[in-house]
Amino acid sequence: MSTQNNPTGLTNTEDDELTLPRASINKMIKELVPSVRIANEARELILNCCTEFIHLLSSEANEICNQLHKKTINAEHVLMALEKLGFGDYQTEAEAVLKDCKAVAAKRRRQSTRLENLGIPEEELLRQQQELFARARQEQAFAEQQQWEQLQAAAQAQASALPNNDDDYE
Repeated sequence: MSTQNNPTGLTNTEDDELTLPRASINKMIKELVPSVRIANEARELILNCCTEFIHLLSSEANEICNQLHKKTINAEHVLMALEKLGFGDYQTEAEAVLKDCKAVAAKRRRQSTRLENLGIPEEELLRQQQELFARARQEQAFAEQQQWEQLQAAAQAQASALPNNDDDYE
């Protein structure tokens, strides 16, 4: 495997693992320019440029994060990296996207609470749960009672099947 024409020094298979999904790029291209045909070579170039941009931006954000003695890259570091790399024009749009992402995440968190989605008050759910526990305890007690009765009947049957040795002692 040759690393020619590959500035990262990675082999082709390693490099493929570090790219964006082609289907995602193709979908974005179709959404942005639906009436234009794009050659496969151009699609590959766009894919490589996007991947390289993400590598560049994330590396810069990582450096900023390290300089600030932080362990996690956050949105603030990415926005600072955009500015430092000369892409300050995109900062406003990136902040708008970040705001939308935070709103979607907050909405998901609110929707993820199953109790709220059921529309049943918590007190009613607790009452239903207690009722189910009580029913389960009754069923368990009944099953244990039946098992006990079966064991008793089996023991009596076994005892009556044994020869009566009381006559031998007289």
